[in-house]
Amino acid sequence: MRKRSQRFTAAGFALLIAIGLGFLFSATPAIAREEGLESLRQSGQAFRGVAKKVSPAVVFIQVEQEVAAQDPAQYFSPSGSPFGDEFFRHFFGEPPRSQRPRQAPSKRRSVGQGSGFIISPDGYILTNNHVVDKADKVRVKTQDGREYTAKVVGADPPSDLAVIKIDKSDLPFLDLGDSDRLEVGDWVLAVGNPFGLSHTLTAGIVSAKGRNGIGLNDYENFIQTDAAINPGNSGGPLVDLDGEVVGINTAIFSRSGGYIGIGFAIPVNMARQIRDQLIEHGEVTRGRLGAYIQDLTTDLAESFGLKDTQGILVSEVMEGSSAEKAELQRGDVIRRVDGEKVSGAAELRNRIALTPPGTEVVLTVLRDGKEKHLTAVVGKLEGESGPATKPGKLPEIGLGLQALTPELAERLGYQGEKGVLIAAVAPNSPAADAGIERGDLIQEIDRQEVSDPDEAHRILMAAKGKTYLLLIRHGESTRYLTLKSEG
Repeated sequence: MRKRSQRFTAAGFALLIAIGLGFLFSATPAIAREEGLESLRQSGQAFRGVAKKVSPAVVFIQVEQEVAAQDPAQYFSPSGSPFGDEFFRHFFGEPPRSQRPRQAPSKRRSVGQGSGFIISPDGYILTNNHVVDKADKVRVKTQDGREYTAKVVGADPPSDLAVIKIDKSDLPFLDLGDSDRLEVGDWVLAVGNPFGLSHTLTAGIVSAKGRNGIGLNDYENFIQTDAAINPGNSGGPLVDLDGEVVGINTAIFSRSGGYIGIGFAIPVNMARQIRDQLIEHGEVTRGRLGAYIQDLTTDLAESFGLKDTQGILVSEVMEGSSAEKAELQRGDVIRRVDGEKVSGAAELRNRIALTPPGTEVVLTVLRDGKEKHLTAVVGKLEGESGPATKPGKLPEIGLGLQALTPELAERLGYQGEKGVLIAAVAPNSPAADAGIERGDLIQEIDRQEVSDPDEAHRILMAAKGKTYLLLIRHGESTRYLTLKSEG
């Protein structure tokens, strides 16, 4: 009897466990679903909090500009009428448009719009230069419907940033965060007025950092995001989940003119330095070393006997420049600035440009396999003469060479230079693929100066399949490139 009781007790216990596990597993999907919903609720609450914090300081900007109206006659055929001259004579008793006195085109008002955000309680507003560029009148509207006339304090086309101001105090304003702390995958929110739809908030993530070479601005270091940005968002803030500004929404990549998932924002750390100069001086003064630089490719690194592509290659040092005074040389590879690594030519250029003239910087360079430390005093960039980085277009050894005569040197701007002139480049040849163009000047082959076409041709064709390191001058700039001979 006792054994039967024990068997019953064990069986009953097992049944209870089974029933309990059944309830547990049946409840698991519901628990998981509720946890997922709670996570979404928390995200929504975070976005809601950011919207409430940020929106009062975001403004709608409307600009007006007087432009010449188009002459309506341009829409007609050369005879002045799509119906022919007789049409006007028969029905209107007047000469056709082509025979009437031409009047000067009238003026019309062009209206544009964008976004901006207040950065101080006394009315300073940060936006894009292209929003207010050449505007005759700038008006600002806040979230509560108040409108103000704004004046442009300063603008910087190379970075596409501008500061405007309204005559008002005790305004809500946004704190500027630290864009360097952003990581790919971080949540960000864009606030602005796309298509004139006031104070629109969109959410996304940081898709990439340090985007440059896009061709939008002279100085580029964009944050890429998939937070929806559309026309009218320009100049609005890109903020993190704390409501701090990490970027200024500037442009979109689109084939349709609308959002397709790729937007670009200027990092706030770059904007902060430019903002200060615009408020204080109305313009931006940039630093300059006076050297042409380029990114290291794998082929270039191998040609220079380097183990990796870390650093920036110096292709030319300008006479009398800060770089020359610091004894920087062509062929040096800049690895660090003030002890910090530099990853690309655009990064180095941006960094030097935002360094106040007169500042000393220590350049760590690699020269002939040895590391050197050079101290340079940053000079002042006089005007904007285009990027110091000359990547060149890489449109191809099918080369025609000729001597550089004094007449050709004067005509092509190569006075005082030595080298061999490119007279022709065969289509679809290695030279064309490498970006060599007619009129370029070969100054070095494998680090050796050349000035005779026969000598240069003999070196280039000596061994089939060899990769050469060429120093090419194109106009006022020089660059290194590698060229593999046919064979």
